[in-house]
Amino acid sequence: MGKELLTGEHFIHGDAACAEGGIAAGCRFFAGYPITPATEVAERMARRLPEVGGIYIQMEDEIGSMAAILGASWGGVKSMTATSGPGFSLMMENIGLGMMTETPCVVVNIQRGGPSTGLPTLVGQADVMQARWGSHGDYGCIALAPSSPQECFDLTVHAFNLSEIYRLPVFVLGDEVVGHMSEKVVIPKKEDIVVVDRPTPSMSKDRYLPFDTVSDMPAPMAIAGQGYHAHVTGLTHDERGYPVITDIVQERNVRHIVDKIKNNAQNIIRVETIGIEDAEVVVVAYGCTARVARQAVEDLRSLGHKVGLLRLVTIWPFPSRLIRSIAGRVRAFVVPEINYGQVAYEVERAAGAASEVLLLALMGGSIHTPGEIEEAVGEFL
Repeated sequence: MGKELLTGEHFIHGDAACAEGGIAAGCRFFAGYPITPATEVAERMARRLPEVGGIYIQMEDEIGSMAAILGASWGGVKSMTATSGPGFSLMMENIGLGMMTETPCVVVNIQRGGPSTGLPTLVGQADVMQARWGSHGDYGCIALAPSSPQECFDLTVHAFNLSEIYRLPVFVLGDEVVGHMSEKVVIPKKEDIVVVDRPTPSMSKDRYLPFDTVSDMPAPMAIAGQGYHAHVTGLTHDERGYPVITDIVQERNVRHIVDKIKNNAQNIIRVETIGIEDAEVVVVAYGCTARVARQAVEDLRSLGHKVGLLRLVTIWPFPSRLIRSIAGRVRAFVVPEINYGQVAYEVERAAGAASEVLLLALMGGSIHTPGEIEEAVGEFL
């Protein structure tokens, strides 16, 4: 058996860093299906998991992949899959199952240009709303957006921790540029990595209820097969997990799986800011686009312009409260993204009529230049 953690400095791409982050977080089961530009995550896991006592399975498709990691999670194993836009679409029914059954796991989506087969080898950022609303029904959602290979590692660890705390599938919403970009990635020693494991039941086995629809936090999750009651269904269910098909129980179910994220949003949301305290214009960006936006903001500030950067590390839940607080004192938000407007509309919703919002859109396949962002910001200076 090889080393559990490849500690130290490495020159690796973001896909490999996602895999190493999963291993560092305790992932020991990966089920997936090859798809550009996420295949390298699976390839790394296929090699590394046997070295740490884990299991890798290539499934017949993405639907089966999602089903497999849900089952593994109920068997007590931290589990993960990776895909891109078309595969993400196929996973949606079972992602909804994971939300309804409150099953912790991690789904890495390395986005490419779409819709349909689109641009298999080129970048896109158009799965943002799919991550939030892709499966039918209402549920809370957590999606993290790495901007570097280092963050691919760090945020995959964090995604596992969030999934264990809040009991749901958590998304690492990467993109082709960050996934295929190679940079220095530092993997800390095991004792320096914060790893959260799901709370286990403290009550007797005959009193254990796997689903809590009253608290803002989920019930402790027992491992199936260890004597605790485990009945898992996608149907509207009571605290025992048994189907109860009534409007009253549906109300409790849905409010719980939405509110456990909504009411804890301020504990989940992460952003990075540069110069927003005195900014007259704020650039809102995420993923690979945030790297370009940072350069544009630094260039403009060096010329004396009051421009700030709000980088979304957490896309969902969305930092609406922060946007709203900024909107009252800035002229405009500029939102560069590689789609035809997804985060820009969330910024517009949160800002209301207090500030203008300018979408700087690319349809996919290329990234913005600093000059393009600087020119867009210049309209409001």
